[in-house]
Amino acid sequence: MKLGIIGLAGAGKSTVFEALTRNIQDDAHKKEGRIGTVQVPDSRVDILSGMYKPKKTIYAQVEYFLPGMPEREKQSGKEQDQWVKVRDCDALIHVVKNYENFGSDKPDPYKDILALDQELIIADLMVVEKRLERLRLDKQRGRNIDQEELPLLEECLVMLENETPIRKKSELAAARPLRGYAFLSAKPVLILFNNDDENDLLPETDGNEINDILMVIRGKLEQELAQMSEEEAAEFLSEFNISVSAMNRVIEESYRLLGLISFFTVGEDEVRAWTIKHSTAAVDAAEVIHSDIKKGFIRAEVLAYDDLMDAGTYQEARKKGTVRLEGKTYPVKDGDIINFRFNV
Repeated sequence: MKLGIIGLAGAGKSTVFEALTRNIQDDAHKKEGRIGTVQVPDSRVDILSGMYKPKKTIYAQVEYFLPGMPEREKQSGKEQDQWVKVRDCDALIHVVKNYENFGSDKPDPYKDILALDQELIIADLMVVEKRLERLRLDKQRGRNIDQEELPLLEECLVMLENETPIRKKSELAAARPLRGYAFLSAKPVLILFNNDDENDLLPETDGNEINDILMVIRGKLEQELAQMSEEEAAEFLSEFNISVSAMNRVIEESYRLLGLISFFTVGEDEVRAWTIKHSTAAVDAAEVIHSDIKKGFIRAEVLAYDDLMDAGTYQEARKKGTVRLEGKTYPVKDGDIINFRFNV
């Protein structure tokens, strides 16, 4: 699962990317697109690893993509290069400037949010208009067209012409016939206000209604933290009276933004968090581990993480009756500890 980092010029996208991924580059390489994969902090994995003392501990992961700076003189009226590159992302992190540079104007973060949304809307509008023109022409010529696709695209057109992102209508954003278009304004968005070192507050809304998830980071401070050792970072956080790095919270929120949950497999060899979409059926969760487990699926032996904590050990959980057997259609819950029974 991949999140694209976007924002207006000067918002601090590179700073945020480097704080998230610890992927620090010199200025000469910052025009190139960059990808970083990071572990999702999860205290449950830490505790399970402490209980089982496995040879390996594997956390869930998310991937962040920072598109390179587009060469505008080469665009020739085509869709901006940066938007082409983030269309395959599953969600977007919109970095918004909320700090003052010496001699610069006071930041206007909500104006910047709307300005970038307009860019996403225009990029999608170009795609919708072009496709509708083709579909209507095919219809006039008597060719078969997708009867579901046409009305959905017309609905998108109305929203976009009214300067409304497609994500504001969740059922339209998730419509199966539209998935291939990867509409930018349909993607889930996390708004990340990039504040200065002394400010950890959300900016005043001034009457603006933003329905996306809003978070604050102090980008430069977090970038410095990313370059420290664990010991140095812990001391730094303590000095600033910060309980947890904001970047950890951003990573956790990114995971939720994608509609993801974790289930666990445990043992002496490995404790691992596996990533699935919310409400995935047990048989499909089994395939995430190995296709053979899905093919030979018999039952899933399930224990909720909280029930294990309450019992203290797996054996005690069995005695309490909280370990249960579930079938193929069981919707896996976040935190389920699963042992799949299968026969190939």
